[in-house]
Amino acid sequence: MPGLTAPSDYCREPLRHPCLKINSKEPFNAEPPRSALISSYVTPVDLFYKRNHGPIPLVDDIDRYCVTIRGLIENSKDLFMEDVRKLPKYNVTATLQCAGNRRTAMCKTKTVRGVGWDVSALGNAIWGGAKLADVLELVGIPKNTSVTKSGRKHVEFVSIDKCKEEKGGPYKASIALSQATNPDADVLLAYEMNGEPLNRDHGYPLRVVVPGVIGARSVKWLDAINIIAEECQGFFMQKDYKMFPPSVDWDNINWDSRRPLIDFPVQCAICSLEDVDVIKPGKIKITGYAVSGGGRGIERVDVSVDGGKNWLEASRYQQTGIPYIADDMNCDKWAWVLFEVIVDVSHNAQIIAKAVDSAANVQPENVETIWNLRGVLNTSWHRVHVQIGHSNM
Repeated sequence: MPGLTAPSDYCREPLRHPCLKINSKEPFNAEPPRSALISSYVTPVDLFYKRNHGPIPLVDDIDRYCVTIRGLIENSKDLFMEDVRKLPKYNVTATLQCAGNRRTAMCKTKTVRGVGWDVSALGNAIWGGAKLADVLELVGIPKNTSVTKSGRKHVEFVSIDKCKEEKGGPYKASIALSQATNPDADVLLAYEMNGEPLNRDHGYPLRVVVPGVIGARSVKWLDAINIIAEECQGFFMQKDYKMFPPSVDWDNINWDSRRPLIDFPVQCAICSLEDVDVIKPGKIKITGYAVSGGGRGIERVDVSVDGGKNWLEASRYQQTGIPYIADDMNCDKWAWVLFEVIVDVSHNAQIIAKAVDSAANVQPENVETIWNLRGVLNTSWHRVHVQIGHSNM
């Protein structure tokens, strides 16, 4: 592609924040300390988790960079950055979460394959760019279209990067045309993150942001947009990011028996404590995040200090000091909420957090019931153990 290059090695990687926990160096995958997540509602760019499948692409000439829209349309179109910037700009606050978030806890039940994420493979950012629904109108696809006479039902996003899983080819994924053309779905072609141009780690110069679904569908370093009849046939749609029951292993797996993951289930995690932490007896503040997919709000976060026998309801907020109300039109529907509650701990304890979303979906109690060989969607109750003793807290 003119203006954008996919390196074949890792010799020109960008600098990263030194506090990140590196889960793999090549490709680079890293997350911030869990305590850093709750320092602010909007996650700083350098502390936002990094998820990659190959070397980070380089922009050679931003003026020559373009995205080609093609497929089941009458005429293909090359979309340059100036074309994108001429469209109405929207700012959407949305949480992106890797489907493998909290994989390490699932691995304690039985070994799984994948990057060993703790609880910080997610972040909340303000994404700025053009709505995909407006972009698709440029090639004759009206808003709120689900299927047309030509049979187009899906929109595929193709990156420029090189992935070993794609045998050196690019990363790609797709969403339904109905979602892509729905302005209320807030799917963006984003060129800004937290008010600044995207950096290389997060998709510079242009990426897709699909709010409310697993992060794997928000393709970075965009090369092409394909209008297609069936969902993307790439590796990360057909041979990965699918949910299997605990009975399936690598000897009996049938990838065709499951659909690709889209929406993320309700999720929460405690971020103010590690597992295991040593604390002083008395009152402590428990804080963390909660989020659900599909634009569903967080109705409740419950915290227990006695292993789940008794529960306290935590307060929830997006803006400090302003109580959060699930599905309130003034709230950011695609974003996480932060929660906090004061508890009294006098002895060694297991502290648990669980969330309920606005559709009354609740996190499963045990990880064993949702264990799967790829370690995705670990949304079980989050548990940390504390011990009473001397502490530097």
